[in-house]
Amino acid sequence: MTTTTRATVSAYHQARLSGDIPAAARTLADTFHFQSPLMASGSHHDHLSGLEAFLGIVTGVDLVSELYGESEATLVYDVHTSLPTIGTQRTAEHFHLSDGRIDSIRLIFDATPWHAVMQAIGPS
Repeated sequence: MTTTTRATVSAYHQARLSGDIPAAARTLADTFHFQSPLMASGSHHDHLSGLEAFLGIVTGVDLVSELYGESEATLVYDVHTSLPTIGTQRTAEHFHLSDGRIDSIRLIFDATPWHAVMQAIGPS
């Protein structure tokens, strides 16, 4: 089962970072929930809808650690951005899987530098 978890999470991570929304969506369960310090969503459509804008500011991602269990995984990585106020963001991403698909993602990072960016963008 850990092999399935690794394959699913890796496929999601690679698809997301390459901007392949259909491939990323195929790894997500029909019932899906996302939570981060800045936002939450209750569907994979809502979760992936901001991907293009996010990737527009990402200049690279360095994977620091991967941990896999039977129905969960955690990735720790550095996201390099083009925003001087953000720079490099250390991030942890926890995944929960059900029936081989990701049903929840919890993103953990220091959101403090993002508040000014989100305020400048305005309400979505």
